[in-house]
Amino acid sequence: MTAFQALGIEEGLLQSVQALGFTTPTPIQEKAIPVLLQGTRDFIGLAQTGTGKTAAFGLPLLQLINKADRHPQALIVCPTRELCLQISKDLLSFRSKKDPVHVTAVYGGTSISLQIKDLRKGTHVVVATPGRLIDLIERKAINLEQIHYVVLDEADEMLNMGFQDDIEFILKNTPNRQSTWLFSATMPAEIRKVSKRYMEKPFEITIGTVNAGNMLIDHQYYQTQHANRYETLKRIIDFNPGIYGIVFTRTKADAQEVTESLIREGYDIEAIHGDLTQQQRDKVMSRFREKSIQLLIATDVAARGIDVQGITHVINYELPDDTEVYTHRSGRTGRAGRSGISISLVTPREVYRLRQIEKLVNTRMHKMDIPSGKDVCRKQFFHFIDKMLKADISHGEYETYLPALREKFAETDKEEILQRVAALEFDRFLKYYENAADLNIRSDKRFDKSEQAAGRPSQGRDREPRERASFGGGGNYQRLFVNLGTKDGFYKASFLQFILDMSDLRKDVLGKIDMKEMNSWVEVESAAAKKMIKAIDGKNYRGRKIRMNDAETGGRK
Repeated sequence: MTAFQALGIEEGLLQSVQALGFTTPTPIQEKAIPVLLQGTRDFIGLAQTGTGKTAAFGLPLLQLINKADRHPQALIVCPTRELCLQISKDLLSFRSKKDPVHVTAVYGGTSISLQIKDLRKGTHVVVATPGRLIDLIERKAINLEQIHYVVLDEADEMLNMGFQDDIEFILKNTPNRQSTWLFSATMPAEIRKVSKRYMEKPFEITIGTVNAGNMLIDHQYYQTQHANRYETLKRIIDFNPGIYGIVFTRTKADAQEVTESLIREGYDIEAIHGDLTQQQRDKVMSRFREKSIQLLIATDVAARGIDVQGITHVINYELPDDTEVYTHRSGRTGRAGRSGISISLVTPREVYRLRQIEKLVNTRMHKMDIPSGKDVCRKQFFHFIDKMLKADISHGEYETYLPALREKFAETDKEEILQRVAALEFDRFLKYYENAADLNIRSDKRFDKSEQAAGRPSQGRDREPRERASFGGGGNYQRLFVNLGTKDGFYKASFLQFILDMSDLRKDVLGKIDMKEMNSWVEVESAAAKKMIKAIDGKNYRGRKIRMNDAETGGRK
């Protein structure tokens, strides 16, 4: 592959890149950098997260900037505070030490007055989240008239989060840009529309296949009954003693429930969801990055933009409704050339959705057996033995205690000592898994094979007890009206996540969702409808009052 020098990178940047240990460009860097260094061509780069996109646009930006002019010349827009800070940090590490470029990060959840002061000191590159940037524009605290380069990073995530209007507003307020660079893992129709409206004949490259899964990730699934989902999760965690990962749930209520259950059983974990303040979120993320906690339990909305190196596992406690969401979830592992594992827990009724994901992301899912209790104990035992043998004993004064130890164990043979050490470490596991049940779903003659293959249960015992009502409010469902639609930046999966997060309800209380441009209709179990209306009706969404009521009567039951 081509070296960075051959791509046209100047000497000062090359020295910084080499100091960071970068020797060979990644495919996205190799193809993007020569084009972006021209500085005059619009560009679309499609590649999975963790493939080196920040350096792909960051190095050309740092080279194109006129260092003598201390005003914003480049603008990078990204979906979340975490990604904003990560990009800023990367740019500062890439820049030339002799002639440095000044970078300023602006994002929500912290003092805007301090960020305004930083901007007034003068800067070359602004890295921003959409909401805070628009706030600064409206306060006339930032001048985008002299912005030459605009980068939209994680564009698909920004659209999924409802930022389409914000992105268009930002592009309208950068009238003198020489080029727009758009980076994304997927290419939904909304991004294509934005590119046609605001970009001129963009140079487009795709690394791998659009929507395709990272080849370094092993995609696995475990089939289990809904009632055994938590126990299956716990067993998978125990079977992987060195796990460092993220467990994704649908709602913040699920995230909190799973977190509290695992904490009660002694696991080092934290939850991250929409109810946390920015200070609480930063504290959790800091502990996770330092590996003080083993697992992060997160909702999709709260996990947007999380970029943490070394994640070994991503676990889908429940499958997402949207295939692109699965791509983003699994992309948290298998980064920077490392391998990773993406695990999904599915019921028999959900197997057909796995097949849909396989087709759309062009990835094979491997069916795994849920480990038995004995498998877990065996794995934990050998992990402990390996850890014990690798323990560093060179720096301690252990020799001081050896005579006392020899005297203490003089009448105890080696095997008994090993057994006692093992008992101290594994007593909890051995007792817990002593009579552990087999959680795997075994074949049942009453379970029709054709329906099992399609992921739909027959009339046998694996059938879940409740059927969905047909759309129109039949059965035990109540049909609700809400004055939010696709014009508000929602698509079906993001709208579903929004109403579940607002109401703290589980997805299985919902029936069908019918979305129009200005309004939507939602089927909700009658027993849960009142709670949903109370939680959502009258609240504000982006400055507009939400109205939710019974679709048939117009009343607010």
